[in-house]
Amino acid sequence: DGNGEVVDGDKMLYILGKRLKSRGMLNHDTVVATIMSNSGFFASLEEAGIKCEQTNVGDRFVYECMQEKGYALGGEQSGHIIIKKYATTGDGILTAIMLTEEICDSKLSLEELASPVMLYPQYTKNIRVKDKELALGDKEVLKSLEEVEKLIAGKGRALLRKSGTEPVIRIMIES
Repeated sequence: DGNGEVVDGDKMLYILGKRLKSRGMLNHDTVVATIMSNSGFFASLEEAGIKCEQTNVGDRFVYECMQEKGYALGGEQSGHIIIKKYATTGDGILTAIMLTEEICDSKLSLEELASPVMLYPQYTKNIRVKDKELALGDKEVLKSLEEVEKLIAGKGRALLRKSGTEPVIRIMIES
């Protein structure tokens, strides 16, 4: 934004979701995001009267859900935003144009448009492994995950998943 703050895919989805909803173009008042999206994003959508369907990580899964259920907008925290009316994959130029239109139409800055989304602190770590399935099924790993979930006890979440593109396990803690 104008202050040098990152406006990530969750915030872009929020802005574009509100734009489409206000114009009656957000099918089923729902956006599609992945399980990696921030819980603060989900809370902000709910406040705006927008539902969110969650998929596995990957814009392929986001688009499949959009296609199957007729949703107009979806994307990932990484910034891959899909606006189904115009494209079947994430398109940075299209997303920039749509955000710019909203800035011009609303007469608000990008910072102001994104400000309702209060992201929760999130930490992600990648651990290189030889066998992703073996690592995810390891009793000690599962015990540690359970301990972390007890520690944050409803005040956050822990996510453990295998990468679809690398020999790593991704750990995400949000609280």
